[in-house]
Amino acid sequence: MHYLANTHSDLHLLLASNNETTTRLLVQLLKELGHLKVSVATDGEMALRSFKNARAIGAPINFLITDCAMPLMNGLTLVREVRADADLHKMPVLMVTADATREQILAATDAGADDYLVKPVSAAKLKEKIDIMVAKYDENIVSQR
Repeated sequence: MHYLANTHSDLHLLLASNNETTTRLLVQLLKELGHLKVSVATDGEMALRSFKNARAIGAPINFLITDCAMPLMNGLTLVREVRADADLHKMPVLMVTADATREQILAATDAGADDYLVKPVSAAKLKEKIDIMVAKYDENIVSQR
């Protein structure tokens, strides 16, 4: 699948999902797209700690992909927390959901997600969304690298 390889391979992505199957699939797709720096969190609270820990060691995370349904802190709350954080508020946020209802999509947008993907996720669609969001946030992402 190298024809889909991404030119943004130096991004440090955080994938927040408690679903093992979704996590495995997305990590595999991201690697196929050339994203080698992928951290994983199983809930929103762990994701927030991951942002702080990564920044503390000089490897800041600069892109969030989050599932909507997670324990402890769901994806919508996580996105609201990211948008409220002075260090993170300009980060691209992609919401992944199994629920393609208008209400869920509006809830993701209202929380501050830039875009969403409905499961099952394809490599081509994931690449398209990442490329669009990187272009939109390019200046902010570059300054965090």
